[in-house]
Amino acid sequence: MSNAVPNYASTEAAGTETEARNPDTTAVVLMARRLPTAKAGGAYKNFRAHELAAAVIEHLVEASGINPADIDDVIVGNATGGGGNVARLAALTAGLPDLIPGLSVDRQCGSGLEAIILAARMVQAGAGELYLAGGVESISTAPARAYKAADGSLEFFDRAQFAPLETGDPDAGVAAENVARHYGITRERQDDYALASHTKAVNAQRNGAFTAELVPFAGLTDDQGPRPKLNPSLMARFPPAFVPGGTVTAGNSCPFSDGAAMAVVTSLTRARAMAKSLGGDAGTVLAFRASAVAGNDPNLLGVGAAHAMELLLTRSGMQIGQVRNSLIEFNEAFASQVLAVADILDLDPTRFNHDGGALALGHPYGASGAVLVTRLLAQVQREASEGRARGTAGRDAFAMISVAGGIGLAAHFQSVTLLP
Repeated sequence: MSNAVPNYASTEAAGTETEARNPDTTAVVLMARRLPTAKAGGAYKNFRAHELAAAVIEHLVEASGINPADIDDVIVGNATGGGGNVARLAALTAGLPDLIPGLSVDRQCGSGLEAIILAARMVQAGAGELYLAGGVESISTAPARAYKAADGSLEFFDRAQFAPLETGDPDAGVAAENVARHYGITRERQDDYALASHTKAVNAQRNGAFTAELVPFAGLTDDQGPRPKLNPSLMARFPPAFVPGGTVTAGNSCPFSDGAAMAVVTSLTRARAMAKSLGGDAGTVLAFRASAVAGNDPNLLGVGAAHAMELLLTRSGMQIGQVRNSLIEFNEAFASQVLAVADILDLDPTRFNHDGGALALGHPYGASGAVLVTRLLAQVQREASEGRARGTAGRDAFAMISVAGGIGLAAHFQSVTLLP
């Protein structure tokens, strides 16, 4: 089997022409919504994962006006659940017809983004035309997990194993320290970046930038994470959280969170037909262009997104310069990993996460990748509604996420105008 990386440059370059010829297999994200992110043990502490996902599913069905019987499948990513099929359970809880099967995806932190990519690939393949896809996490109600010994006794564990112990399977915080040390990311840079994320998120909340994408739930109408009183002096007082003498602290790390985000993924043909009845922001959607997943050393798990982006660019024939002027949403599990990925790719990290990222908003593992797509769609729709030139068709948007075990996932979308 050849190990050569295929070149998809001709496919990407001919994107507009391909859509004109075959809009039935051009996948678009028509609509995306998310719950306000809650702190673990907070507003959603009494709700299980499927209940959180169901709340967003119900909202999307009503807001989009789709006939539930037309949905081909519901694809949901989840990381800390107890197994089973949370997608099927969420679909039934949301009142969808029992003929809709449900598929659950586990790529850990990348699960929500992977679910959306999978739905888009299904549309591309002609296997279906209408999907609900995204992710959910309830750290608050995640089941206790244990290995069963030969004598029947149970050995409980906090997290799953992602890599052979002899090669290294560090906890995420230790890995963030590994990344900071390996790539020379200073405490000062991490603190500055984390503070900027909170500042952007606080300003976005005050300006109503999140309002249109949020589904209020359990009395929560805004994300709980952004901290308006955070300042450089407070940031400097946080002690190392994972390694003595280290640079990764609670201040420059994401909070544990509960949340859910889902998207309507359909064909360009169907999206155009639906836009006529929806109007408004539905006139601008995100067309799926390409994606890539890559592995890297599990001891440096935070930089997997950089390798995935490099592979995506190679496959699509794009250059990093095309990314620099694009919308970029990158999951901020730790400031050290964000800065390392930016350095590897030669990108300006201040361009990531226009309205703040997971350092401020929170990181509901299985949902976080879908949150990235929800944020990208909201941004291109806002640009279009404000009449900015860059909000017209063809605005590039990228979602990136690094995943436990040393995996990275990256996806490329592009804005498409459905209505004149």
